[in-house]
Amino acid sequence: MHEYGEAVTPVTLTVVPNELEAEVICGALRANGIACDYRKTDMAAGWTMGTTAGGPIEVLVDESDLAAAQELVETD
Repeated sequence: MHEYGEAVTPVTLTVVPNELEAEVICGALRANGIACDYRKTDMAAGWTMGTTAGGPIEVLVDESDLAAAQELVETD
């Protein structure tokens, strides 16, 4: 986990189909001490026109945590 004020460089760990799956992955990462966040991809912007919210979600971690995060995601 990063100290307050420390610069972070977010990188995409993976892209998942929905927010629920992103939250599950982030929960597992956070439980292992890896800070995580997620956001809709650029593709998701037009995905929701006339429908409920959804679309592809990018799961983000700090660049320094990427290798450890990839190992955790691969084992799940």
